[in-house]
Amino acid sequence: MSVALVTGSAGLIGSEAVEFFADLGMDVVGIDNDMRGEFFGEEASTEWNRKRLEREVGRYRHYRVDIRDEDAINDIYRKYADDLEVIIHTAAQPSHDWAKKDPMTDFTVNANGTLVLLEATREHCPDVPFIFTSTNKVYGDRPNSLPLAEKETRWEIESSHKYSEGISESMSIDQSMHSLFGSSKAAADILVQEYGRYFDLKTASFRGGCLTGPSHSGTQLHGFLSYLMKCAVTGEHYTIFGYKGKQVRDNIHSADLVAAFHEFYKDPRSAEVYNIGGGRQSHCSMLEAIRMCEDIVGREMNYSLSDDHRQGDHIWYVSDLSKFKAHYPDWDITYDVPEILQEIYEFNVNRWTEAAPEY
Repeated sequence: MSVALVTGSAGLIGSEAVEFFADLGMDVVGIDNDMRGEFFGEEASTEWNRKRLEREVGRYRHYRVDIRDEDAINDIYRKYADDLEVIIHTAAQPSHDWAKKDPMTDFTVNANGTLVLLEATREHCPDVPFIFTSTNKVYGDRPNSLPLAEKETRWEIESSHKYSEGISESMSIDQSMHSLFGSSKAAADILVQEYGRYFDLKTASFRGGCLTGPSHSGTQLHGFLSYLMKCAVTGEHYTIFGYKGKQVRDNIHSADLVAAFHEFYKDPRSAEVYNIGGGRQSHCSMLEAIRMCEDIVGREMNYSLSDDHRQGDHIWYVSDLSKFKAHYPDWDITYDVPEILQEIYEFNVNRWTEAAPEY
């Protein structure tokens, strides 16, 4: 028996990983206690997705466990240690804004929870690749110091700058405003690296841009494209925070990210860090994304601009994918933003406009 262990297994990236590795013929052990619903309310709950996975993925076993619970995590590791082939850690508190409401919970989930998993990996299965879903927020607001020019619908970097094709892993994470969320994820990111260097584990921190896809339970505080499309469909008001709505994000489909995880799993390395997002192949500003949503739905959106921006937020962020592509040349982006938005719409329009189905 070959087993993939996935934390945050009912979330966007976790559920994509569950289905991907199950399709490879592996049994999948999922850990998810739906804290997303606790963080952001019922609309963000992943229960619907957990039920879908249990119904549709025959090789899936779910554990409703908190990743901070050392005893429960070690029990799971002991049960499957001999069969584990890959660990994919996606569970997190993912929001800038929520973190300031409860810094202790944010830090213990993101940093302590990651430490619990790393230590269990070191103790029970030290040869198994450990893949961590990190974030570009580990760079804090340092990207905002780049030379940016205001265009009609977006901010854009000077074409002569070394980061014109995207921000690379060479950018410092030090001495910038990270937000409390960015700080807790940076702590986890460094722990993942350190367990790779110090204990020679096969680890990778994937510093994601905007992670997106049809299984995202988007809400105002987290889930940019998913929540934007939901507002376009339902007519709910959407607020753009700061930067005239011209802030730029690169967006990577969950399938493309999990395909990158698979490449690392096949040929793992120690203590690697990869910036991973849509890069120059899949990016947009807020205003550009709104226009795309309006085109898909066929009506104008109900939105407004706020002058207040989120602390530590990025004005322009596009990932440089060249390091990962150099290490894993068979991988590439397969979705761009219009395709992502169209898929989000088609997958969710009935769920958003009718009562959620009972699985």
